[in-house]
Amino acid sequence: MPDPGRSNERTLRGEMWRRYEGDDWDAFDALPCAVRRRLNEHSYDAWAVNVLMLWRHYKRQYGRTPRAERALIRYLDYCERLERQAFAERHAERFGYPLAHDAARASVLRLSS
Repeated sequence: MPDPGRSNERTLRGEMWRRYEGDDWDAFDALPCAVRRRLNEHSYDAWAVNVLMLWRHYKRQYGRTPRAERALIRYLDYCERLERQAFAERHAERFGYPLAHDAARASVLRLSS
C-alpha cells in the first residue's frame, strides 16, 4: 500500500476497503479494454491491483468473456456508488449540507454510455 504521508487520497476509501499491494500499472495493463475504460471513468482511483484480483475471480466464474467484463463493471459501479454515498454522508455530517452535485442530482460524467 502507498505511504499515506505521500498519498493524495482524501476519501473514506481506506476505511471502507483493503488496498492490496502490487504494481498498479502492470495490473491496469493486464485488464480487458472495457474494464480499463471504465476505470478511467471511475470517480476515484479504482486501485487497479484490487480490480485485477476481482477480474481473476470473475474469469474463474464466467471465463474470459464479455459477460465476465460486464459483471465486473457492474460490481465496480456498485462500489463507486457506495464510496460516493459514504463521502456524501460524511460531508453532510461535517458541514451540515449536502454536496452540491448531489443536491442538484447530477450524475457522474462518463465518456461512453
